[in-house]
Amino acid sequence: MPLRTYIVEDNATIRENLVATLEELANIQAVGSAETENEGKAWLTENGPQWDLAIIDLFLKQGSGLGILHACKDRAPSQKLVVLSNYATPDIRKRCAQLGVDAVFDKSNEIDALIDFCVEHSSRA
Repeated sequence: MPLRTYIVEDNATIRENLVATLEELANIQAVGSAETENEGKAWLTENGPQWDLAIIDLFLKQGSGLGILHACKDRAPSQKLVVLSNYATPDIRKRCAQLGVDAVFDKSNEIDALIDFCVEHSSRA
C-alpha cells in the first residue's frame, strides 16, 4: 500500500522531480503539496487521517518548515515527518529531533536514504 505523502517544498521543479522519483521508486502516493508554512500547517493539521508521511523543506516562500513541524507534534504515531533540506547541519538536525522529526535528509546527497526510508515505511503501512 503506498504511503500517502504530503510535500512542503516551494521550488516547483524540485517538488515535481521529488514526487516523480518517489512515486516510481519508493511506493508513495502524493496527496498534496504546499509552498508556504501556513498552507502546510493548515492542510496537515486539518487532514490528519489522510496522510502517512510529510516531507518538509525548512526554507519556504513564507514562513519556515520548523513551524509546520511544531504544528504536527500531536500527529498519530504511525504518521512520519521528514525534513528534506539543503541545510541539514548538525544544529538543524538537533532542532528537528527536538521537534519530533523522524528523519532529516540533505537534498544534495541523501536522496537515496530518503527513498530507503520511504520504502521501509511503505512496507510497514
